[in-house]
Amino acid sequence: MTTTEIPRPTQGEPERAARRGHLRQLDLYRLMTFVLVIFMHVLGATTFPQDVVSDALETPLHLTREAFFALTTFVLVFRYRARPLRAGTFWRKRVPLVAVPYVVWSVLYWAYSLLTAEQPAGSVAAALRALAIEIVTGTAWYHLYFLLVTLQVYLLFPLLLKLVRVIRAHPWVVLGSSGALQVAVTVFLSYPPEGVEYSTVSRFFTTLLPYQFYSVLGAVAAVHFEAVHAWVRRHRWVVAGGLVGSLAVAEAGYFLSVHNGEWPELASDAFRPYLIPWCVAAIAGLYLAGTRWAESSRRGSRLVSWAVDRSFAIFLAHPIALALLAPLIAFVGDGAGAPWTTVAVFPATLALTFLIVEVLRRLPWSRALTGRPPLELKRVGATVAA
Repeated sequence: MTTTEIPRPTQGEPERAARRGHLRQLDLYRLMTFVLVIFMHVLGATTFPQDVVSDALETPLHLTREAFFALTTFVLVFRYRARPLRAGTFWRKRVPLVAVPYVVWSVLYWAYSLLTAEQPAGSVAAALRALAIEIVTGTAWYHLYFLLVTLQVYLLFPLLLKLVRVIRAHPWVVLGSSGALQVAVTVFLSYPPEGVEYSTVSRFFTTLLPYQFYSVLGAVAAVHFEAVHAWVRRHRWVVAGGLVGSLAVAEAGYFLSVHNGEWPELASDAFRPYLIPWCVAAIAGLYLAGTRWAESSRRGSRLVSWAVDRSFAIFLAHPIALALLAPLIAFVGDGAGAPWTTVAVFPATLALTFLIVEVLRRLPWSRALTGRPPLELKRVGATVAA
């Protein structure tokens, strides 16, 4: 997962940034998105599933998955848009960085589920069969689907890169076609035809199909990076207005669905057509915030760099931190209730996650757990290189 940098832009600066291959504004983009992911999961763990208010807050927070898939494809296309790609070399380099931690953490969460289950585990064969199914379907824990879909992005990326010329020549046709498919898919997932069971619909959740538009959006933005970057900087009030307007549409869609009898948890689902404009506007807003930060004094840049270096591990580990905080959730919830449970548990989850990640990054098998080499080895390598 590469990031990229633009200091204060001058004429020709985007081209020089492209040659360097690091856009610093994406560091803050990535950090803000991870923080929102953790907050959304904390909110879900500290409120009741059918709480109308908390589900209204969760509705726009689903932007995180779309923002990540847009970022993932953007970074890949940005890096390879003007240079050849050997598919075999690309897969050998990229796939293990995600596939190995995915399998390792699937096993860890599977084992944690067995240890904490109220019902006694069945036979060893049945447990292993369940593990195999969970690895194939991305269901070992509620957030691991993201890694499975990321692997699909990697596998299809060489094919996507062959379409760069089409994207360069006809960006609006590409976006329009992909957007139309996105609307059709979300309508099907949110309002499946009569006779289609939820078990059938849920199989799509761990595939690239419900996220393809955001991956295409990232690819188009990467191919036309200079124009997109300039437009966002010049039209920051348009971006801000889009954020406000699309958020109003998303919340109106949620409350209208609840008013018409849908369960709040379903009305706040990530695959709702009324969330598409909000997700696009939020992606632009995150990028604009990162750009403004990168062009200013970049306060907290050391903290941002520290967090970005650990972002993948933070994503992998934060659900286990949240699960370990169950006694705190019960204690604060019984004594203070909402929203104080969320207020107390969110910083506690961040702190415990950071602690877990710092331990993991110092283990010899850090690469298998975090996708990064152990911190000590990096320091030794830096010393030798110096």
